[in-house]
Amino acid sequence: MTSPFALRPYRAADEDATIALWQETWQLAYPTIDFAARVPWWRERWRSELVPKAAVIVGETEGTLAGFVTIDATGYLDQLVVSPAHWGSPLATQLVDAAKQRSPSGITLLVNKDNARAISFYKRNGFIEAGEDVNPTSGRPVLRMAWTP
Repeated sequence: MTSPFALRPYRAADEDATIALWQETWQLAYPTIDFAARVPWWRERWRSELVPKAAVIVGETEGTLAGFVTIDATGYLDQLVVSPAHWGSPLATQLVDAAKQRSPSGITLLVNKDNARAISFYKRNGFIEAGEDVNPTSGRPVLRMAWTP
């Protein structure tokens, strides 16, 4: 079966759509946090930390951005974001598979310990728990997860 999603490299013209999608998905996951107030911080981080230092792969369907993943040269996956309209679709797996192709020796990531949905997804895609930590930005407890081929 052919996927309705096409993956491609990020383009500068995608910035507003990726930031809006980041805000939408995180707001849904954590409704008590005001992510609209965090957009200026996120835009700066996106421009100064992620885009220059990581491969950003976007997934789109019918010309609309539906998700993205970031993977840096060390194999750190900072962001996997999929539109809630496409949760449960093959897109997240396609994006993780693209990250695995970019980092064939392994991937590490941090995931909020209270994000059971994400933890379950990563485990289904071959990641294991590799320790605990605290997110330096939010102070939230996180799991370190790792995938090795």
